Amino acid sequence: MVFQENKSLREYNTFAVPAVAHRFIEINRKEDLPALFSAKDLLKLPLLVLGGGSNLLFTGDYQGTVLKMNIQGVSAEQKQELVFVEAGAGVPWNSLVIYCVDRGYAGIENLSLIPGSAGAAPIQNIGAYGVELKDVFDSLEAFDTQTGEFRRFNREECEFAYRESVFKTKYRGRFIVTSIRLKLSTVFHPNISYGAIETELQKRDIREPSLKDISQVVADIRVAKLPDPQTIGNAGSFFKNPIINSDEFERLRKKFPDVVNFSMSEGRVKVAAGWLIEQCGWKGKKVGHTGTWKNQALVLVNHGSASGKEIYDFSEQIIGSVYDKFCVILEREVNII
Repeated sequence: MVFQENKSLREYNTFAVPAVAHRFIEINRKEDLPALFSAKDLLKLPLLVLGGGSNLLFTGDYQGTVLKMNIQGVSAEQKQELVFVEAGAGVPWNSLVIYCVDRGYAGIENLSLIPGSAGAAPIQNIGAYGVELKDVFDSLEAFDTQTGEFRRFNREECEFAYRESVFKTKYRGRFIVTSIRLKLSTVFHPNISYGAIETELQKRDIREPSLKDISQVVADIRVAKLPDPQTIGNAGSFFKNPIINSDEFERLRKKFPDVVNFSMSEGRVKVAAGWLIEQCGWKGKKVGHTGTWKNQALVLVNHGSASGKEIYDFSEQIIGSVYDKFCVILEREVNII
């Protein structure tokens, strides 16, 4: 456990915006948590648990305690064709994907190159290219800051939804994820129906894709569409794809026949937020030190010296613009701190 005061957070958020934490504590072992939370003064200040810093935007300094989760370690247990993979909360998500793909463990290859940590993945139920974490999730272990005990949550108890979980709703701020456990398989059934995967495979004349083929194609598509946070600050997709009911969608489609959409269950339709934003003229637009990425309107970027407040204000303009044109409300996927 490493303790620091007035710690710069610029290198701990992928937007690379300036912010300072009043207190900063690195957690390398889950055993550090009970002792840490037995100190009553810790609970007197706001608490932020930080993973990879890839899904948040600091709009100012953090007048509280930041816990940086660095718990490492990956292990696998095979039961016939099933493989249960356990990873520490601080393991980079893509490192976990590579670990599984290299060993032939199928299920998360479509989630290649998503930034962030393993511990943060279930909190927002990460997803991409037709796969969500909940599809391969078995359980997680978390520390209860109220009781000082560890608890294991199964899939149902996490109450997963689109970019949501119980840890963002009724248990928000109470539990700290220390490890996750995934249920994968040695039998590979490629999922290529979503997005540009199938088209890209055809371009490469790959007719029977392997696990590594899918992972590589997904990674290449992401690199082509999304900016590297090491080069230009960003947090990936800034907004959620709005989900509306079928009646609302039909009214929208009558006015905008080309609207990009994906059918869901229970009469709901997911509308592509990137398409909505692009139709409002925001793709590749720069305002001050911030803007949207030239290849993907869904991504907001820091052009070098933007503040978190500047990026937030820019996102407000986009939300207002989309609502004025389409009467659809955009929600931020990125957490505003």
